[in-house]
Amino acid sequence: MITVTFEEIAQYRSELSASPEALKALDMIEDCEGDLEDAAIALALQARQEPDTSDRWLEGLAKRCRAVLCQSDLRANLAAGSLQDAMRSLTKATELPPSLATPVIIYVLKTGLEDFCKPLEEKL
Repeated sequence: MITVTFEEIAQYRSELSASPEALKALDMIEDCEGDLEDAAIALALQARQEPDTSDRWLEGLAKRCRAVLCQSDLRANLAAGSLQDAMRSLTKATELPPSLATPVIIYVLKTGLEDFCKPLEEKL
């Protein structure tokens, strides 16, 4: 289980303040006491998606976005902490609404950007 602290949520709020949907996602993460997986499933249900309730659903969602997340421009935005730009790029390149892109981006940051992108690099 990946947990986001209230301090991290406050930091993400300031970084993503221009996106009402991202703020809604952060509210959900806070309501779920920082449990990123639970929040992502609840947000998916609100977005009329049908996630399974496995404890690794968010990981699977992030992996499906790996090719986009690990592109050089988006990866540079994440590495630089430019979350607003990264979220904008991710939502443009995928079908993810910003409310779901938010926990995906946080998941990638919490698990480590380099480790997350490593499997893609090994295949190249």
